[in-house]
Amino acid sequence: MPSSSVDVRELPLFPLPEVVLFPGRPLPLHIFEYRYRMMINTILETDRRFGVLMFNPQTGSPVRVGCCAEVLQVQRLPDDRMDILTLGQQRFRVLDYVREKPFRVGLVEWIEDEPTTPSDDLQSWVRQVTTLLQDVVRLSGKLMERDAQLPEQLPTTPIELSYWVASHFHGAPQEQQALLEMVSTESRLRREAEILESTRKHLAARTALKDLFTEIS
Repeated sequence: MPSSSVDVRELPLFPLPEVVLFPGRPLPLHIFEYRYRMMINTILETDRRFGVLMFNPQTGSPVRVGCCAEVLQVQRLPDDRMDILTLGQQRFRVLDYVREKPFRVGLVEWIEDEPTTPSDDLQSWVRQVTTLLQDVVRLSGKLMERDAQLPEQLPTTPIELSYWVASHFHGAPQEQQALLEMVSTESRLRREAEILESTRKHLAARTALKDLFTEIS
């Protein structure tokens, strides 16, 4: 597996059920458990970073590949609780656990996508995914009878777009985790195109059915 560096480091870990963080994506969190309040207070004195791992209820343990989160904002609340805003940074793989208490700390290595080659037609996949996104948003808006539009400024680089799209597959954490673990930008975009194409067909069928009933009534 490609790694951004041969170096490894210790990283405090925060397992979260059905939450998958992607690089460049925001993640607001409410911190209330004592061990995680302690963790946040500790990292605020250093580099403000910790690792987010999806907790897998099927195995009863966290997954091994996650995304580092950097704390951008902190709002202190009563009883030392806090609301924080974080931003996804590098992906990592847990090599081993250094300790479990008072909070889990892992030995991790950074991972990144494989370098692209001249044969990779990434821009073609970017155009295809963007078109599918536009269709899905348009059909969703029509079905819900409201104006729905994509943000004016979508990420322009293939890898950033792939992370943005994956982060919006709400309600499908296992699929999101699979996308996070991929180390090929092209493979990630291709899989997202498959998901969006399936979604578009489903929405188109529902929209046609709704139009039919509207005509009948």
